[in-house]
Amino acid sequence: MPPRETVLLFHGLGRTALSMRRLAGALRRAGYHAVNVDYPSRRGSVERLAEEVVGTRVEAALGEGTERLHFVTHSLGGILVRCWAARHALPEGARAVMIAPPHGGSEAADLFRRVAPVGWWCGPALEDLVTGPEGVCAGLGPVALETGVVAGDRSYFPLLSRLYEGAGDGLVAVSRARVAGMADFVVVPHGHTFIMRAPETVRQTLHFLRYGRFDHSVPRE
Repeated sequence: MPPRETVLLFHGLGRTALSMRRLAGALRRAGYHAVNVDYPSRRGSVERLAEEVVGTRVEAALGEGTERLHFVTHSLGGILVRCWAARHALPEGARAVMIAPPHGGSEAADLFRRVAPVGWWCGPALEDLVTGPEGVCAGLGPVALETGVVAGDRSYFPLLSRLYEGAGDGLVAVSRARVAGMADFVVVPHGHTFIMRAPETVRQTLHFLRYGRFDHSVPRE
């Protein structure tokens, strides 16, 4: 029998599917068919990864006959889904929870692309995550599917936090996680590296996928 609701999970730059394992497990326990995708995030540009990784997985899920298709992403993963959705139609009812996405670029990317060892290690996608008009998100327009964004406002990288104004998760400012067209937005007290594993992030992810909005009634951790 085809799965009723499939959730595709996409990790961030330089990470693996292991970083999304807790979320995948929670989704499966909630009754979703969760596909935790492992992909070579350091080996392609955002546009290339969007087509080769997101596109391939979407086609596979639809080919299995799933009734509804959703996305849960961390950091770069959200930009890949946004890029793909801007160019392709998705089935009605598709939702996305994007955790710590640099929709407005990242000042950390601005810095690291000029540091040869880091830029080399991160690969082509780092260049696409910079702020300003040269960043890939600058040309994408509003997000093209029902999207909830989870941002973090705790930083364990005090030097990097000086690169941006206001609150942030150490790599992405809260203000740069926002995107035009999103359905809802919530801030949790966690840093970029492990925000996807936080119980509150998991809870809010499940709530948005079910209801299309976050639960704003519970006090912050």
